[in-house]
This record gives sequence, structure tokens and C-alpha cells, in this order.
Amino acid sequence: MSFLRSGFRSICQASSRQLVRSYASEAPSAVPNSGKLLLNFVAPHQTFFKNTEVQQVNLSATTGDMGILGSHVPSIEQLKPGVLEVVVDATKTEKWFVSGGFAVINPDSSLNINAVEAFPIDSFDKEAVSAQLAEAQRVASGSGTEQEKAAASIQIEVYEALNSALSK
Repeated sequence: MSFLRSGFRSICQASSRQLVRSYASEAPSAVPNSGKLLLNFVAPHQTFFKNTEVQQVNLSATTGDMGILGSHVPSIEQLKPGVLEVVVDATKTEKWFVSGGFAVINPDSSLNINAVEAFPIDSFDKEAVSAQLAEAQRVASGSGTEQEKAAASIQIEVYEALNSALSK
């Protein structure tokens, strides 16, 4: 175990000399400054955007709602259930409901979004979502097993986020 610690420590010390940190006002621009963001947005069985230039992406992360533009500070964000809005240009915006996943903002003005599940927001029926939310709330407050209640709690989080997205 001490071998691993000393090896890891020497790697960290050697690589720390090469690290350079910057603040939002100093974010590097590794691509020509077109002001655009290069988007890759995928789910396990489908690609929604592949190397597509967009103006902005708005998403719900566990750290809060974010608007991402070109030259954004590099970051990795865990997505929470919510709306992912892609502003392609001044005339075209697409909205998706994402159940979770990760967004990786790279220093080269690219954004990779890996979603667990994602569907266009207009593919949902508000009444059906409300009915499923009520059913999940019934199960969570009922006399079922702990496993059933835990699953219902997760469903409630997703259905509440979806219901809120459909109300806007």
C-alpha cells in the first residue's frame, strides 16, 4: 500500500508542475473564435447531435442550472432530471427532457453530453405524466416494501421535473 502511495505521490508531484489553471475571464480558446459551441449529445442507443455548431446549451446540473456558450470554463457536470435546451441559432431552439447523465465542457469550446435517457419535450403527454406522478406518490406513501418505496421516490423526482418542464 505504501508503494502505491509513494508512486502516486511522485506522479502527482511530477505532473503538478505542468498544470495551469485559469479563471472564467481567462478561459483558453483552442478553436477559432467563432463564438460557437461544438455539441455532441448522445444517449446509449441514439445520437442527437454530432459535432454540431450551436450558439448555446442550457441544462439542469446537480450544481444548478447552467447556460453554456463557446469558451466556457472546462467542467464536468452531473445532469439531474430536467430540460436540456439547445439554441442552434437565432431562429431554431430544440428542447429535450433528460433523466440524468453527464456533461463535459472541454477547453476547445466543445460540449459532450451523455444522457441516460433523452426525449424531445413535445413527445410527452402532460395528463399521462400527472397520472404517473400521482401513482408514484401513492406507492411511496403506501405500505409497500422499502425497495418499492425507493423506486417510487426516484420516479417522483423524474415526474416532478417533467411535470414542471411541461408547465413552462
